Amino acid sequence: MLRHMDIVIPLFDRFEPLDAIGPYEIFGYMPGANVRFVTDEPGPVQDVLGALPVHVPTRYSEVESCDVLLIPGGGSHLTMMDDPPFLDWVRRIHAGTRFTTSVCTGALVLGAAGLLKGLTATTHWNAIADLESYGAVYTAERVVRQDRVITSAGVSSGIDMAIQLAALLTDEVTAQAIQLYTEYDPEPPFDTGSVAKAPAQVIEMARALDG
Repeated sequence: MLRHMDIVIPLFDRFEPLDAIGPYEIFGYMPGANVRFVTDEPGPVQDVLGALPVHVPTRYSEVESCDVLLIPGGGSHLTMMDDPPFLDWVRRIHAGTRFTTSVCTGALVLGAAGLLKGLTATTHWNAIADLESYGAVYTAERVVRQDRVITSAGVSSGIDMAIQLAALLTDEVTAQAIQLYTEYDPEPPFDTGSVAKAPAQVIEMARALDG
């Protein structure tokens, strides 16, 4: 078991809140874990829904290494993908991580950094073509591990990924205890949480939410 784990989550404006906060909740209960949010310039960072500003005190450029890098999705992935210095930083950090991970369209950032070529990966179902344009092989699995790279599908799947990663970083009993403490035992009210199950009307309405 690692005595200390440095986990870094970059936040840029229009980030998807659960992409970041879901895994943060899980990681925060791991013994020895230190979770840090970073951004381009210190200050408030606004989520995609517009009501959850997060004050981020640390520039990503101040971070030289970490055990886990997690890239969340949301509209912020476009900002990250269009920032060559940030993509250079992702590549440098990835070289020394124990795990490099993504939630939702955060996978596209890993793709833009050249980290998914030839790998099987997942992302939000509405971004499959974009993911494959970076040379990744898409799979509809919620969580996909390829050696040190772990990608997870849309939004809520980041919690699944974080629990699996907690088991890898600590042990299965610890991960199970965190799952129990957070009472992560999903019983969704509708069986439409996958594009393979949802009717056309629901899929069309869901696409309209992707703003």
